[in-house]
Amino acid sequence: MRSVGTLTRADLAESINRKVGLSRADSLGMVEAILRHMCQALSEGENVKVSGFGTFLLRDKAERVGRNPKTGVEVPITPRRVLTFRASQMLKDRICDE
Repeated sequence: MRSVGTLTRADLAESINRKVGLSRADSLGMVEAILRHMCQALSEGENVKVSGFGTFLLRDKAERVGRNPKTGVEVPITPRRVLTFRASQMLKDRICDE
């Protein structure tokens, strides 16, 4: 099994550079443009689906009562929007096979 690391924007750009043949600057620009487009869609309330990879979903959470675990005091938790990721079945299969 591979050692645990972090895949960065630069790693993605390098992969595009090697496989497609774009310059490093163009490859990094492409990665930035894709991420910028995804962020823009999410900020406008759209979900983002990357076929074969997964879906970034926005969820609105209602106000609820939480509890301070240290003191046990109940505190209201304000309503908020959260971003979740749901991996596709194809991604799950590829990860579990390795």
